[in-house]
Amino acid sequence: MRSIRISAIVLSMLAFAGAVQAQSFRGRSGRQDEQKTPQGTFNPVHKEEKRFPLGASWIAVSMNGKTFAGTERPAIALDDQFRVRGFGGCNSFSATAFPLKEQGIAVGPLAMTKRSCDKNVMATEQAFFSAFRTSAKWDTVVGSLVIKGPNGELKFERSL
Repeated sequence: MRSIRISAIVLSMLAFAGAVQAQSFRGRSGRQDEQKTPQGTFNPVHKEEKRFPLGASWIAVSMNGKTFAGTERPAIALDDQFRVRGFGGCNSFSATAFPLKEQGIAVGPLAMTKRSCDKNVMATEQAFFSAFRTSAKWDTVVGSLVIKGPNGELKFERSL
């Protein structure tokens, strides 16, 4: 039964290859309808996947379009073991960050220190942690890292 399935798959692949070759031959014959796409032909567009930015350090530039003020900006560093370590503005943290298909990202629970800082700094840090923890997509755009999720968009620039 297994060999019958394999034979059927091989035969269908050969038939498809023959049809493609025949179409290619007809396309070179000088016919007027070369512009038409033959019915049943599928031309997939392969979008090249970007590489997840492992081994890099990033410093936050903005959250939801609002720039971070002051010297205590959030920062992250992604290592080759899919661990992210960073600073939220007051507290340090670490978590796992796995790349998913189609530039998705899954960030695990955050382990963080419990320092207390100014009320405004703590509010900004909490918003940063919420946006980072619930991130769903990432992208690299002209040297910047953009992480988006239901709780906001974070934009980072490369740091030393």
